[in-house]
Amino acid sequence: MTEKREAEKIQIKSRSWLERLAALLAGEPQNRDQLMEVLRDAEERDVLSTEMLGMIERILQVSEMQVREVMVPKAQMITIENHSTLEKLLPIVIESGHSRFPVFDPVDGDIVGMLLAKDILQFFFHQNAEEFNMSRVIRPPVFIPQSKRLDILLREFRINRNHIAIVLDEYGHVAGLVTIEDVLEQIVGEIEDEYDMEEDDIYIKKHDDDTYIVKAKTPIDEFNVYFHSDFSDEEYDTIGGLIFKHFAHLPKRGESLKLNNYRFKVLHSDNRRIYLLEVKKIKKKM
Repeated sequence: MTEKREAEKIQIKSRSWLERLAALLAGEPQNRDQLMEVLRDAEERDVLSTEMLGMIERILQVSEMQVREVMVPKAQMITIENHSTLEKLLPIVIESGHSRFPVFDPVDGDIVGMLLAKDILQFFFHQNAEEFNMSRVIRPPVFIPQSKRLDILLREFRINRNHIAIVLDEYGHVAGLVTIEDVLEQIVGEIEDEYDMEEDDIYIKKHDDDTYIVKAKTPIDEFNVYFHSDFSDEEYDTIGGLIFKHFAHLPKRGESLKLNNYRFKVLHSDNRRIYLLEVKKIKKKM
């Protein structure tokens, strides 16, 4: 009998909230505060989860934010000269881990195009580097003002199937760049992996006697000191760049390879870079 009464109470509360929401929507709420009041009431009654409420609030905030608040400043942009050779730009692409790069003219500093990493892989791995011509592979850049609202930019990204834009200041000069990931992170936040190592100064973490969790951005010389190994750092600075070279493609999570006396397994990667590796020492057979 008690359970039945509790169920009726919950039903009444839910109906009351739904009625209030319906009334509010029917009356065309005049401001965000009225809407958030109903949504917070729904969260208190367990009709809406705390996580969902937070996401809704961030979505509403995005509609008031401008590109200048989330863009990558010009000083931090990784760019490529429009006359770069394949040999010169490939280490930049691999080490940065990005999938798209602004291409600029060093004479006047103007951005003249966008280079997609996938567009140059065919020249490298198919051994036809001599056919590479930057002007043939770069794509037209998209320019936007730094005052553009994020919700409008997100809609444009989706409609135009574009993932990156060059941001201009009020004088028409390059101020930075913004990607679709920069906008989406304002809504969902950064997604952490179960293997994430939060400390910026910790690159290697021991998992058991012969297994280690290693950040892909670990400098090769630091990796060598820790493991008493002798991997070369002449071509690449990080262990992630070295592993990418030997995979000959951007590996997905779970892919592994054997290198010297170690087995490297990708724990975290996306369509732009490798983030985290599992490194296991291979025991020598007696």
